[in-house]
Amino acid sequence: MMIDCKNLRKVYVNGDVETVALKGVSFGVEKGDFVSIIGPSGSGKSTLMHILGALDVPTEGEYFLDGAEVSKLNDDQLSDLRRSKIGFVFQAFNLLPRATVLRNVMLPLLFTETTQEEREARAREALKYAGMEESKFHNLSNQLSGGQMQRVAIARSLINNPAILLADEPTGNLDTRTSEVVMEAFQQLHKKGHTIILITHEMEVAQYARRIISVRDGLIEKDVINKKYA
Repeated sequence: MMIDCKNLRKVYVNGDVETVALKGVSFGVEKGDFVSIIGPSGSGKSTLMHILGALDVPTEGEYFLDGAEVSKLNDDQLSDLRRSKIGFVFQAFNLLPRATVLRNVMLPLLFTETTQEEREARAREALKYAGMEESKFHNLSNQLSGGQMQRVAIARSLINNPAILLADEPTGNLDTRTSEVVMEAFQQLHKKGHTIILITHEMEVAQYARRIISVRDGLIEKDVINKKYA
């Protein structure tokens, strides 16, 4: 199993006030699956995303990613895990506006022991894999459409061949048609064997995944296989 979460609890403390964001969440994700985690604001889905992305650790419970017990790692170990095992795709794209498409995708490799030629070759491969037109590789990112920028962000997330892709509201800044194009790109990545976890508050977006986990009030309310995949 790629991901194994056991009784995850997360409590935030602010002075004398305790807020319980997760109340005992357990689930697993197999390698190559496509899972959406959906819930309204305040449901705990963002807290769960931070834990799955090794951006935070649970107050109680265990989280294993690709055999590593993430819930017991320190900050440096969490940073190493994020860099080596997790590809992030965010709502805001997080691209450098005055850098080319190629340079944006190469960024995660700049502090690795790779040559300029290898970095560029891997960036080109990732961009093609994500469905980006080669004619746009030398465009500045601020010259792209929203859908194109998100494809660049997806390519950047793939550059280190991560164990999982974690997409946090990846269509939040896109119109309906562009959202469909981006989600179809995720479906293609799933067909190629990638493990994808999608965080969203929109059922229309969640429906692109093979499995839908609904979260409410810090608990899993439903965990079902999408009928489209059954």
